[in-house]
Amino acid sequence: MKDGFVKVAAASPVIRVADTDYNAERIIAVIRDAAGQGIRVLAFPELTLTGCSCYDLFTHRVLLDGSLSALLRVAEATAEIDMLVFVGLPLAVGAKVYNVAAAIYKGEILSFVPAEGLADGYFSVPDPDSDYEVNLPDYGLVPMSCSVLFEHEALPDLRVAVEVGAGLQRFLSPAIRHAEAGATLIIQMASFAETVSSREEAELNLRYESRHYACGLVLSAPGKGESSTDRVFSGLCAVAENGKILALEEAPDSFAVSEVDVEHMTTIRRALDCFDAPSDYLRFSWGEKLSRTSLTRSYPLHPHLPETADALPTYCRRMLDIQVSGLVKRMEYAHLDHCVVGISGGVDSTLAVMVSAMAVKRMGLPATNVIACTLPCFGTSSRTKSNAIVVAEQVGAEVRVIDIGKAVYQHFDDIGHAHDDYSIAFENAQARERTQVLMDIANKVNGLDVGTEDLSEFIDGWCTYNGDHISMYDVNIGLTKTQVRANVRYIADTTEDRVLKAALFDVLDCPVTPELLPIHDDMIEQKSEDTVGSYSLQDFFTHKMLICGFTPSKTFRLARQAYAGEFTDDELIRWLTSYCRRLFSQQFKRSCLMDGPAVEAFTVSPRVGFLLPSDAEAALFLKDLESLSGEFSTTAQK
Repeated sequence: MKDGFVKVAAASPVIRVADTDYNAERIIAVIRDAAGQGIRVLAFPELTLTGCSCYDLFTHRVLLDGSLSALLRVAEATAEIDMLVFVGLPLAVGAKVYNVAAAIYKGEILSFVPAEGLADGYFSVPDPDSDYEVNLPDYGLVPMSCSVLFEHEALPDLRVAVEVGAGLQRFLSPAIRHAEAGATLIIQMASFAETVSSREEAELNLRYESRHYACGLVLSAPGKGESSTDRVFSGLCAVAENGKILALEEAPDSFAVSEVDVEHMTTIRRALDCFDAPSDYLRFSWGEKLSRTSLTRSYPLHPHLPETADALPTYCRRMLDIQVSGLVKRMEYAHLDHCVVGISGGVDSTLAVMVSAMAVKRMGLPATNVIACTLPCFGTSSRTKSNAIVVAEQVGAEVRVIDIGKAVYQHFDDIGHAHDDYSIAFENAQARERTQVLMDIANKVNGLDVGTEDLSEFIDGWCTYNGDHISMYDVNIGLTKTQVRANVRYIADTTEDRVLKAALFDVLDCPVTPELLPIHDDMIEQKSEDTVGSYSLQDFFTHKMLICGFTPSKTFRLARQAYAGEFTDDELIRWLTSYCRRLFSQQFKRSCLMDGPAVEAFTVSPRVGFLLPSDAEAALFLKDLESLSGEFSTTAQK
């Protein structure tokens, strides 16, 4: 469970109604199989040992004695198994019968947790604020309480609560109380029957509750072995986390297994500041070992984009609308009527000029109010220059070609910089000259210098301070490189202009380049990803480390799984180390960024975004990465 992952499962074996001996054997078999898979928390449905459709038998001594005897057999079978197991049964306490979950760990019955609502009138309703002790024959005293948390000794983020009688329309749900008390994993032992809409309703509840309470949910409903007298049962089993269904099965002998990241749930809750309220919950510690959890759940390569292709067009349209709406509002407020964009033939400037064209159209202005300036210098290739001009012309923009080479050479002479000295000053002088030209043109035409830098480049600092780092309004500031590429591809896929389509796809095929160093044979030689690493990988790091709050070492392990076969372990560590260093060392550029629209609930705006001091140290992040030394071997070849 290192990294905060705990492997959990929901099981709904085919049982026989009222045959507690048979049901105990089925439960024990499932427990043993689950132990072989490394599962640490296992939940069965409500009233598992008897079946939930026993009706008047629930109060009969034969069934009550049989279910208690079966429970002791199940508990004994877990004596050598490091797993917290929840099994349901009817429990007689004096003249009352309760519908309870028995929490079992290593042969011990830790506690009974009763259902807090009526189930067909057969069970008593407990006082949710009172605790009891039940004296079991041949066993001894066992606590019973509605308010119980089970805490793992070696993983403080794992706190488990159980809700008995989870239904599709519940008039009483203890989930919010459990979550407020600190439970990061809530077990829902259900008894609802199958209907034409039961699965859809259950998924909706799981998504909402796990998101609303920032927790993991494990749901287990009765299965095919139940009575079919009046209802049919489906055996729906599911695992959810923070609004996402991780695993779901609805079949005979259903078994849904996945890994819940309880560490991540705690990180989310710290930002919300509405959990872990003081309470008088009973607490039971369990668990001895702390081993790495093998992951069956997957992590997408592009977490900033929808997981399904069907959702991508709508997602792109919304991103474009946010960009256009922000630009229109800024121009109208400032009484401006022109957009000035520096175009290079790269994806960022291509998207910026397309967004500018959409903005002036929405404002009722002619397309020629977009002034697209290509500013070739020492590293500009004919391919990128041609693509930039074609795209600008096809959207109807006014195209200006301004060679800045002469001005840059004059600047070199003014500051005493040799023309063949290709140091950082050689590169930055070009970027700053371009920015000066664009802003001055904007001033001349009552326009706005529209920035093109994206979120990924601002995070790694891949921009020239007071050069391409600065604009009057940046429409790409809230988009990662993968989102920029997705928008350009969406426009290319949907345009009917064949010339524009061809140019956009060629832009997508070009490597990312600042075009600042001299080229030979008109070939692109300076490639950004050679210095800062794959932007796909960088965006993955950003999502896991900055948005999810994961450690660098945990981020590495998830990247290792997601990019298996594409990068070696050494390459992943190299680029993650570079990312951590640049995240801190380049903060001074983010501390003075211009305005621009955020498209996700994440930005590096110095006003409302992720903030760092400009002189913070990366030492702790790098130290965490050093913990990986020698642990992983390089197995994947790029």
